Amino acid sequence: MLIINPAFGLDHGGGEQRAREAIDWQQDPIALFSNAKPNARELLEGVRDRLSSFRRIDNIDYVAKDSVSQPAPPALLEHVAQNYRAALMAIAD
Repeated sequence: MLIINPAFGLDHGGGEQRAREAIDWQQDPIALFSNAKPNARELLEGVRDRLSSFRRIDNIDYVAKDSVSQPAPPALLEHVAQNYRAALMAIAD
């Protein structure tokens, strides 16, 4: 997964190749990424439940940062980048 911090741009160390491959929304692992705002978990779990009508959901996981007022720690972003091909974000109330 290619995660870009727009403040820093792209790292051209060669890690982008897998990110450029098409995502298979029927099978690839997906992170449901919450910014920890109210109702984000419920929203994302609803999305996962809807996805179950056309794909398996055992590789769709809920991931959340600890606090709405703090950025996601680098270790959490790295975990998502290493383990999932896509992330659906809940960023609003």
